[in-house]
Amino acid sequence: MKVLHDHPGAVVLVVSLLFRVVHRLLQRLPVPKVVRMDEFRAWKWKNLSVSLVHSTLTGAWALSCVLIWPETLHNLHSYYTFASYMLVCVSTGYFVQDAGDIILSGHARGSWEFLIHHVLVYVSGAVVALFVELNSITLHTRLMLKLAEEQASAAYRVNKLLNLFTYVGFRLIAQAYLTWYIVRNYSWLDHAGFFLACMVAMNTMILIYFYRLLRADFCPRARRGSGALNGTHKPTSGHHHRPQMTQKFLNEN
Repeated sequence: MKVLHDHPGAVVLVVSLLFRVVHRLLQRLPVPKVVRMDEFRAWKWKNLSVSLVHSTLTGAWALSCVLIWPETLHNLHSYYTFASYMLVCVSTGYFVQDAGDIILSGHARGSWEFLIHHVLVYVSGAVVALFVELNSITLHTRLMLKLAEEQASAAYRVNKLLNLFTYVGFRLIAQAYLTWYIVRNYSWLDHAGFFLACMVAMNTMILIYFYRLLRADFCPRARRGSGALNGTHKPTSGHHHRPQMTQKFLNEN
């Protein structure tokens, strides 16, 4: 344990490589035909598959840390355990891998919100901030169902309700708590101004995405005639019109 604690950079690098291996292994799983036929959708499906693995792992991990060690929630600025330390290392390793995948694949322009989320998520209270990954499970599932054009399926209808519940319970409330904690302890927290500015930026992003989410999934009439899917854009012909997918976090984000 001491070796892992003393070499966080090496731990992050190893985890990043392990997530790359996961990325390779997931390519062996079956993919919907509509996804397989389009280059961008195929890449996004692979990317979201790895994100789903990360969200399932770290979301449950973060919640466990708080339930087992409640001090994690009440003393964000200084208290941590080996489990929470490893959680941060694992998530950082994933974010490094994911940022590399987005940039090296040439999709950074269409996924800039993911990159901003990766930068902002650790500015304060990393373990609590990772509560958002519990929502990312349903959020990634939603996007994958959209890629497969399954918006009319029972799975999508059930998932959109679960997504609403987890968005409020594990994303909005977690962000509100972190913001409240910084404001309440602003007078003595180191770099409090920087942390608060980052939280305001993150809060703005997730509120905008929450509005878009509600509009797309629960007020579909408002989107008629737009020809767009929230979170995805249908492919257009030509190499100069690469379809873009955006996801507001984070999360995830």
